[in-house]
Amino acid sequence: MKTQLDMSLVELQNKGYRVLQENLGIVGMLKFLQQFDMGSGNYTKEREELLGNPTIDEIKAELELIKKVKK
Repeated sequence: MKTQLDMSLVELQNKGYRVLQENLGIVGMLKFLQQFDMGSGNYTKEREELLGNPTIDEIKAELELIKKVKK
């Protein structure tokens, strides 16, 4: 029997799928695997476009406004 060190990445992946399916069932396995979707796009670039690059003082000022609105 091969150890994990002797397996190719494909063999290791297939064994992992089998273990997940045996222990979680097909639906549980799929739900588990959906958590690790790589997504698409460039999160860092999109975040900067949406939020800019605020300074600490700007963040503090925004938090103070939020606190005032909640009162």
